[in-house]
Amino acid sequence: MIYFYIHQPKKTESMQKRLVKKDKKIFGVCSGLGHYFGIDPTIVRVIFLIAVLGFGTGLLVYLVLALVMPEDTVA
Repeated sequence: MIYFYIHQPKKTESMQKRLVKKDKKIFGVCSGLGHYFGIDPTIVRVIFLIAVLGFGTGLLVYLVLALVMPEDTVA
């Protein structure tokens, strides 16, 4: 058997993933979620739009996240 050793650097304080608001369009929630999950913020915006129009819960979830998510403090 061949074993591969993958070196992963230790996570320091600056390398840890944090869910924060990013590039503010309205509140920065969608871009923060997109950055956290590694997807395009436009996809997150479309998901919220579908949730608002289809289920009616997207607006409530968006407003709660806008209040709860911290601002991005890294310059």
